[in-house]
Amino acid sequence: MRHPLRQWAAKADELLDDPGANAGDVVASLRDIARINRVFGGAAAAAALLDEFLHGVPAGSTVTLLDVGTGAADIPRAAARRAARRGITLQCFGLERHPAAAREAARGGGVAALLADGGALPFRSRSVDLVLCAKLLHHLPGAAGHQLLRELDRVARLAVVVADIRRSALAAAGIWLASFPLRFHPATRRDGVISVLRGFSGDELRGICAEAGVRAAVKRHPGWCLTAAWRPQGAGA
Repeated sequence: MRHPLRQWAAKADELLDDPGANAGDVVASLRDIARINRVFGGAAAAAALLDEFLHGVPAGSTVTLLDVGTGAADIPRAAARRAARRGITLQCFGLERHPAAAREAARGGGVAALLADGGALPFRSRSVDLVLCAKLLHHLPGAAGHQLLRELDRVARLAVVVADIRRSALAAAGIWLASFPLRFHPATRRDGVISVLRGFSGDELRGICAEAGVRAAVKRHPGWCLTAAWRPQGAGA
């Protein structure tokens, strides 16, 4: 039987689930999430995993990266900095469905922001080298999540990295307590707890990927982070 808190989280609406949410609240929440990614290691984990797929790519190359649900685009920028140390240019595209989020993604430069739906990506099959999706899958249970994963797999040429949250009551309490000294927006404080309780175990994330038809390597990282990564069938350098 599911714990009552998990039942509540499964039914609760988060600010970023609402495409009509107030623009100012959306931007404040996205900036808080970027800080969470930095403080708790989510950005570093995802960027490092993307970097692993660049082994063998020669210096001087340009590689495309699509980040679906990019938020403030902090992770693709971190990935681009790592790639630059290899002499590789990462050409980044960030996809969002809320206009305010797309503007926030583009604000820092270096990322071209697009407005679209992750369940129907506006890209040809195998047209993007690397595809990233961070902290979006837990917002899309069931068939919607499977469709997202299939779309990520369809457009990727080299690799897909999905980064999300490892569910933990301790992490839920931690994000709530940390939100006060970090001065998070009230919506971030509430939504952070919901997101953690909507997160996955490693086996759950692996199973969701399998149900979508992809065979992913799932890893745990510090800071209650989980990643699932794979090379699309027939992928090549």
